[in-house]
Amino acid sequence: MKIITVKVCLGTTCHLMGSSHLQTLEQDIPEHLRDRVAITWSRCLGYCKDENHGKAPYVLVGNEVMGEATVFGIVEKLELLLK
Repeated sequence: MKIITVKVCLGTTCHLMGSSHLQTLEQDIPEHLRDRVAITWSRCLGYCKDENHGKAPYVLVGNEVMGEATVFGIVEKLELLLK
């Protein structure tokens, strides 16, 4: 079974831009995806220094950087990757 890792940035910039709202992500993942997703947290992913990834908050979904991450956007990306 394929497991996707979701790494949420909790650095200062990401926290101020909304990653604090992602701290409930484990409960917000739909039941049918929970056993296929591993959620981790990072002090800083370092993407705020590079404008090529959009704006904070940043999340890595698998190997893909997601800027302006929201719970809805993360779930949508997981659904696509785990099809």
